[in-house]
Amino acid sequence: MPSYRVGSLNGRSRQAAMLISDIAATLAVQKAGQPGRLFDIFEFDDDDKKLITQTLGNGEVCGVAALPSGVLAQFQEAVMAGVWHIRFTDPAGDLIAEYIEVAPIPMAVRRACTALPTLISHGPEPPGAMNVMPLMTEIGNRMVQYRDGDPAHVIILSLFPMSIEDVNFLQVTLGAGPVQLTSRGYRPCRVAAAGARNVWSVQFYDNMGKIVVDMLQIVDIPAVAIATEEDFRSSAAHLRDVEEAYFK
Repeated sequence: MPSYRVGSLNGRSRQAAMLISDIAATLAVQKAGQPGRLFDIFEFDDDDKKLITQTLGNGEVCGVAALPSGVLAQFQEAVMAGVWHIRFTDPAGDLIAEYIEVAPIPMAVRRACTALPTLISHGPEPPGAMNVMPLMTEIGNRMVQYRDGDPAHVIILSLFPMSIEDVNFLQVTLGAGPVQLTSRGYRPCRVAAAGARNVWSVQFYDNMGKIVVDMLQIVDIPAVAIATEEDFRSSAAHLRDVEEAYFK
């Protein structure tokens, strides 16, 4: 629950109050498999934006997505899962758009991945390799077989005996993609798109910052970052409570 200062709400805006009501109504009907809804707040004044940000708070997931156009999307999930605050900046770093989005994951994340290649290519087996070539074959085959909506194919790298040569070859071949995010859930997690379509690095950390599970997932978006339909309904109820307590 975000913290509120009574003084900061005395001059609350009708525009901000209406937005909170609209977000709650959208959460109540949002479906996991449907496109999300954007609420444009770019032209809201600074006080309204501050009030909206304070009301929504900061949740577990945040990240960045570099769009093919060169625009960078920075996103932060609210305390209410499935609500995202997204800021778009141009290559010069200037803010060009700002939205609140109700969606399983920001649309910008999917858009950022559209230009990625659907196949991977690589050179011959490097000296000192142990398991990387069969691993590359498995990744390539799963990429070809994958269809939107399929469950993730998970490859737990932590369980593979891999040499330094294997790791380097894998990293160079897959490359770095346009999306990076972190989740501060039950166990901290970092998720990064590879430079190939539907290939993601997912790493879970302990409280000391040590990797405890290192995996690749072949999937459109890893589930750890996605809000579910249950999340939407819970968030709708939570936001209605906040609206009733502070905006009515």
